[in-house]
Amino acid sequence: MNPRLALDLAPGAGLVLDGVEWTVERHEPHLGRVVVRDPAGARQQLTFRFLVNHPTCRPSSRTAADGPDRGRQPASVADLPPGKLELVRLRMAHLLEVGTGFRSGNPEDPRPGEPRPCYDPATTTLTERRWAKVAELAAMDRQEARLLGLDRVGYRTLIRWERGRERSGLIGCADDRWLRPGGRRPSIGPEIREAIFAVHAELQGRSRVGMATRTRLIHQYVRETYGPDLHVPSYNTLRQVWHEWFGPSGSRPRNLGATDLPVRSGHVLVDRPGQVVALDTTVLPVMVREGVFGEPVRAHLTLALDVFTHSLCAFRLTLVSDTAVDAAMLLRDVMLPLPMRPEWGPEMEWPYPGLPSALLAEFAGHPVAGLPFFSPETVTTDHGSVYRNHHLVEVERRLGCNILPARALRPPDKHAVERAFGAIRTLLFEHLPGYTGVDAADRGAAPEDEDVLTLEEMEHLVATWIVGIWQRRHLGEYAPAWDVGGNHSPNTLFAASFEQTGLGLRLPQPDLYYELLPSHPISVLRERGVKIRGLWYYGDALEPYLNERSARGGRFKGQWRIHREPRDRRTVFFQDPLTHDWHELRWTGLPPVGTVPAFGDRRVSELLAAAREADMRPRTDAELLPLLLEILAARVPVSSWKTATTRSERINHARDETQARAAAEDRAAAQARISPVTPMPQRVEQAVSGMDAERRHRREEAVITRPTKPPPLGASYRSGNLFLLPEDDTGHPQPDLPDEGA
Repeated sequence: MNPRLALDLAPGAGLVLDGVEWTVERHEPHLGRVVVRDPAGARQQLTFRFLVNHPTCRPSSRTAADGPDRGRQPASVADLPPGKLELVRLRMAHLLEVGTGFRSGNPEDPRPGEPRPCYDPATTTLTERRWAKVAELAAMDRQEARLLGLDRVGYRTLIRWERGRERSGLIGCADDRWLRPGGRRPSIGPEIREAIFAVHAELQGRSRVGMATRTRLIHQYVRETYGPDLHVPSYNTLRQVWHEWFGPSGSRPRNLGATDLPVRSGHVLVDRPGQVVALDTTVLPVMVREGVFGEPVRAHLTLALDVFTHSLCAFRLTLVSDTAVDAAMLLRDVMLPLPMRPEWGPEMEWPYPGLPSALLAEFAGHPVAGLPFFSPETVTTDHGSVYRNHHLVEVERRLGCNILPARALRPPDKHAVERAFGAIRTLLFEHLPGYTGVDAADRGAAPEDEDVLTLEEMEHLVATWIVGIWQRRHLGEYAPAWDVGGNHSPNTLFAASFEQTGLGLRLPQPDLYYELLPSHPISVLRERGVKIRGLWYYGDALEPYLNERSARGGRFKGQWRIHREPRDRRTVFFQDPLTHDWHELRWTGLPPVGTVPAFGDRRVSELLAAAREADMRPRTDAELLPLLLEILAARVPVSSWKTATTRSERINHARDETQARAAAEDRAAAQARISPVTPMPQRVEQAVSGMDAERRHRREEAVITRPTKPPPLGASYRSGNLFLLPEDDTGHPQPDLPDEGA
């Protein structure tokens, strides 16, 4: 796992808790606690459980080593310019040789001649190995060393690289000059900006021209509009600004080629847990009922299987086909301990010797079930579009995983997880009502009419079966190579690995959830907010950075990074560059009072398509809210809901609710509130209340002051006596007339 995802609790390290910086004085891992000191000198004991589960606990960025990331969002490997990633990996190899004596960092994977005598940890000290590395780099050819960025490496440089690697992982070895901070361009004034946009609009309907022609047209526009005295920036400045504002001008896509994934021929010898984790997805052969309308639907089952122990480390059930975000969250589940559930007894608790369950519960903050968890080293998948997605590949690199895809038409490369699907079907799914068989020919007359389980009940059943049965099941032909005839199960193999390789107890930070979401580069944060996939979002966290360029450097220089949750598009997430805290940005179309049913990427696509068909040109996203509620069938009364909507529409609503709940559960580690699944009557009432609130908001914006209530009918007649005579001109009332009968 990337060291940046774990807290540094070494003596002298800085921690920030609720805005106050503390310094670690000493740590006691055998007691599960650490002693910290505040700036005033007061000491306090904190447990590992408190620090791991604290929502605002983060490493301090006060030191000079954190200078490149101070005041801007943290850099990542994706920010490196082309060609610099290999240089960073070369620096990492030199550091690993200094630390361990091996370029790979693994004594079990040595290169020919390793360890060299001057780098052998058994006969040399760390200081001697560092001076040996300085002498080795100084003896290189100067031109070759300059091309590799190793021409000015001294003893203190190696120490600085090592500290950066411990703090930020691979990106910590990068040169700060490769990630120079970006900012505003003072040479681009309002006149030059107007000229650039005018030339861009003029060239939309013309044939493709080069940047030199665009520069001349900009000069022509400025000269004829503002005169020859106005200074125009140079060609290189205009070229960079054009590329930043309008993207690459080539006709070929920027990322046309497929991601270069390493392919290793032959068989891989797996000898420890987490070395190879296989991922795969299949259609669940059992009908389930979704939790909104109770309709029987087909779900998808995604498994993560450890090849060494054959443990089912994590699984996910989704009503829609899995996406890159679901696979990324599955890898996150592999790294997290499984909490105990209320229905489970003590036999389901953490059983492995060598690591007491009480100590593990102190780390995790809750009792832990008997299921292995670790940081995956290598991930093997098939060639499906989900697993070849660029976002998932970036997530795997972010977690420090090697990518080893199975060879085409080679089932033995991924046979372990394929056999696991077949074993689960015969051992569990065939016993359940609603079983659909292997294919359509084996399906019964009406499996959806049976009393099938709900999606939540199926998820609980599968989790219970994995912890209680699969992890204790005899492996048979899958026995390890060092004990072929022995009697082993996934639990015994995982326990035996403690004696061989040990277990690195490193829990990821809660904000890992946000890091694994897809990110979008945004040039400028405007008063309206940020636009992500057709919708505008805004929050109070954007106010200090409005109309400013980001201080990020590298490939996305000067751009802000916004993270999107594809399963719930009501909010996006923004990381503050100063505090590195995460903030939610709400969709501006949401009403200030009331709630709107959950919706994902698919509903947003339908919303924008319907807006285009209706020829709508809204200025704000609040105008899109009635159309979204109409798509969600919010105007249909409860009595006619089942008859007015088709089965596919009801299933789509259920998928939106299920995906939103899955996103909330993944965000639970960051102290997010998990809302229960909304049933059909409450969902309709929720949508109607959202429509009423939105209409009320429009009426309030239409008038400045609240209108007064009109008086009731007849009030003017009751205000005075109709038989009173009016006063004369002198202001005295007229005398009473004598009665005629007097």
